[in-house]
Amino acid sequence: MAEVYDRWHLSRPLEGAELCREHSSRTRRLVPSADHGTGKRWQVRYRDANGEQRKENFERKADADARAAKVKADLDSGQYVDRAAGRQTLRTLGEAWRTSAIHRERTEGRVERTLRLHLYPTFGNRAVASIKRSDVQAWVKGQASRYEASTVGSHFEVLNTVLRMAVLDGVIRVNPCEGVTLPEIRSKLIIPHPDSVKALIDVAPARYRALVRLAASSGLRQGELFGLEDGVDIERAAVEVSQQLVTPDKGPQYIGLLKTPESYREVPLAPSAVAGIVEHRRDFPTAGIQLEDRADPLKPVARTVRLLFTDDKGRPIRRSTWTRIWQRMRMDANRALQAAGSLVRVPEKLTLHGLRDFYASALIKARENVKTVQVRLGHSKPSITLDKYTGLWPTAEDTTASAIESILGVAAAPVEDATAEAIRRILRGLPPVPLLQPSALVVPSQPGTGSRVAA
Repeated sequence: MAEVYDRWHLSRPLEGAELCREHSSRTRRLVPSADHGTGKRWQVRYRDANGEQRKENFERKADADARAAKVKADLDSGQYVDRAAGRQTLRTLGEAWRTSAIHRERTEGRVERTLRLHLYPTFGNRAVASIKRSDVQAWVKGQASRYEASTVGSHFEVLNTVLRMAVLDGVIRVNPCEGVTLPEIRSKLIIPHPDSVKALIDVAPARYRALVRLAASSGLRQGELFGLEDGVDIERAAVEVSQQLVTPDKGPQYIGLLKTPESYREVPLAPSAVAGIVEHRRDFPTAGIQLEDRADPLKPVARTVRLLFTDDKGRPIRRSTWTRIWQRMRMDANRALQAAGSLVRVPEKLTLHGLRDFYASALIKARENVKTVQVRLGHSKPSITLDKYTGLWPTAEDTTASAIESILGVAAAPVEDATAEAIRRILRGLPPVPLLQPSALVVPSQPGTGSRVAA
């Protein structure tokens, strides 16, 4: 219940108290209070959703009555929003969310940088209730002038999450991110040509050659590759993915959980990948490395880790180290391709992760279905696989034509029925059709004949 009180006059005056000469009338006998004439006269009092007493003052009684009615309606409908809470700054809410949300360590670092570098400079000192949709849209436009669309989307998602939490906590009623238009993401998959992948494998330093081949043959993520221990089963020609090497922005590397529950998987390997691993194990036997194992976050343990792939000093591979190695490999591969007279090149923006896309494209080209590709890649949902690689699957026109050709085409398997047998008898009675040169085109001149015209 929300009620309106007159601060300037007593609601229960003593008998015989002196009346207010300024506001009393024939019908209203008012006795001044100690606050008479100071501050705003009309006060709305109510208890919020948590049972705490709230007071708001107004100059006019009409405004106080309207506010009381609104508060009562909002409390009754469960939509009450504390005005004082809305005066919290976005920085306060952002830090509360960042420190309480459950993130993987690398995600935590990215979130902290996004808040500090991209959100707080614009919104950090703003009361969260003062942020309008138009403010967010203007910020997005400014971001789009400096960053790629996918990066803008990543920054926006952090802001959206903080403000969504504010709505759920009753700090604001509406998320100002709703209805904001983001720049269209036009990123194009970089699928390397098989010749460029082979060139990368050929020029890779001996220590990393099996790693590159395995990346192209299994679709494992970079952290999964760097974190492999004894997960490769040579006899069964398969790799079991059960952990990854995590390289946080700060602190030592450690063995950690995979990205999603679906990332725990077994991937069959091509014979060449198996042979490469056998050779690698022979030439670069694994040595024990002391790392913290956080595969069970509740029970982290320090143990001796025998990584399949390490750097040239036998240490876990760091992202920065790998970036330098990869860039040299890319340049060496392109020089080798050019020397061989090939027009194929390793794309400049191709990364080790691009070999994961190469692997996916190979599966799709082999007509593997969405579910199979999803399982092999360790995606959490088939929709993620389909959204990313939808342009690689055959179109409806392709599959429809193939389906009809498989039934009615010349090379189709015969259908054993009377009609098919009759057609075969007719075809056997016809003379063979001579094959034409590829540069020739046949156009009809008389019924049943054709004349050859040079193309």
